[in-house]
Amino acid sequence: MSIIENRKAFHEYFIDERFEAGMVLQGWEVKGIRAGRAQLKESYVVILQGELWLLGMHISPLSSTSTHVLPNATRTRKLLLKAEEISKLIGKVEQRGFALVPLNLHYKNGRIKIDIALARGKKQHDKRDTAADKDWQRERERLLKHDTRRQDD
Repeated sequence: MSIIENRKAFHEYFIDERFEAGMVLQGWEVKGIRAGRAQLKESYVVILQGELWLLGMHISPLSSTSTHVLPNATRTRKLLLKAEEISKLIGKVEQRGFALVPLNLHYKNGRIKIDIALARGKKQHDKRDTAADKDWQRERERLLKHDTRRQDD
């Protein structure tokens, strides 16, 4: 079940591969995410010293849960992946110019997971092509629905 999605990522990047990662979170962050107070829009993933880190993800603290803690809404959070996956990602990001982009937060077995993607940036004309394709698909579905109604009459 998805909690939040980064729709901007699909507009800005070609998604090549997806990976599911765990996150190191504090208690107030988990409660904030469960309350739907998280945002992935401006976040990105970096590789530092062989580890993956999520920067820019904003989690608004709940006033009732963070009374004794000083919450930092945009702190850097560590991502948890297997060593083989991390080395694969490091190789592709450094050699071929890929970027690591967070796609969505979701629950899996009661834990909060994040999908990250190995992605290539889109040029402006690619974005226009994607938008035109999406418009055509929407129009085609509308026409097909309209034709089936006529046949039923």
